[in-house]
Amino acid sequence: MTTIALNVNRRAVELSAEPRTSLADFVRDRLDLTGTHLGCEHGVCGACTVLLDGVPARSCITYAVACAGADVTTIEGLDEDEVTIELRAAFTREHALQCGYCTPGLLVSARDLVQRLPDADERSIRVGLSGNLCRCTGYVGIVRAVQSVIEARRARNIAPQADSGRTSLGPVGSGRAPFGGEGLSARQAPALASESAAPLRIPDFAPATVLDQRFTLPHAPAKVFAMFDDIAAIAACLPGVSLTGPPLPERVEGSIRVRLGPIAAAFEGAARVECDPATLSGRIIGIGTDQRSHSATQGEIRYRLVPLEGGAATAVELSVGYTLTGMLAQVGRPGLVRDLARRLVAEFATNLDRHMSGATSGQTAAAELSFWSIASDVLRARLARVFGRVFTGKGGAE
Repeated sequence: MTTIALNVNRRAVELSAEPRTSLADFVRDRLDLTGTHLGCEHGVCGACTVLLDGVPARSCITYAVACAGADVTTIEGLDEDEVTIELRAAFTREHALQCGYCTPGLLVSARDLVQRLPDADERSIRVGLSGNLCRCTGYVGIVRAVQSVIEARRARNIAPQADSGRTSLGPVGSGRAPFGGEGLSARQAPALASESAAPLRIPDFAPATVLDQRFTLPHAPAKVFAMFDDIAAIAACLPGVSLTGPPLPERVEGSIRVRLGPIAAAFEGAARVECDPATLSGRIIGIGTDQRSHSATQGEIRYRLVPLEGGAATAVELSVGYTLTGMLAQVGRPGLVRDLARRLVAEFATNLDRHMSGATSGQTAAAELSFWSIASDVLRARLARVFGRVFTGKGGAE
């Protein structure tokens, strides 16, 4: 197994896979991005077309390991793309699809043509789409759809992009992975070896959901900040978290265990830690995957310490952002997630206080994050609020 780190649909992904795994199988089976279709699996039909560093590529004949460090965009990543939105409307208007199996690959290829071609020349469009096979439509509606979008954009003075981001020729993914190219010189190999030996950097990302929390600790800000700077101590206070290697600020490897009823998930991954003593603030950015459920997550915790009571106490302001993909993404509901986050932050705050007050590590954090133990408390709290409002209403009426 080889660990592959790349960006898929603007989100950092780090997963292990067999070296022979194709990029198509990687995004479909490991990330549940099934909009990328498999047809011939020989690079002929074009149903598997994705964007690799902005250039259309056949993902069925591209090794995922050869794309390490690349930006991959599947059809799901083009939901909000301006050109693709116009193409989808044009495909509907011109009846450019029937069964729809080839449509994702056609949209990716058509988008590239819309960006590159200076005008809506039918021959150029047909040549450009010749690598995408359709057994239903006869291509007439498809060509008209692409023509209409090109004409509309040129009429709005949107100029074509030369080469649409292409910077070099050659097989897709070439030169991306360490030792990914053939014929490396003796001078190049040591440089690549030293680069691959360095720990992979955890990239920034834009979280899909952000939750804001705040709690107070009866300790001075300087003491709390020193605690946040102690990676091992913070990990010990987070329920279900354990470190799997020596912690370094630029890369901390570990896991978090979660039990969702009959589903036991163990997210393994890495994080990086940043601290700013001048502002008493910092952030923790992490990525992780659960092999059993084929789920992946990215998380970011931003914190800021505010002195209280003349510096005798500290208010900890947290902003927790996360993105979850895969099977487990279907379990969460916004309201329940917010209640769970409040409970988790409360447990984290309690563990922090105990640790800073001198409690032993065995008294600090739970070994595993149990969904049902937290959910039962959440439900009890919600029921208490509901019945409290009901009985308060009755009391007021009487």
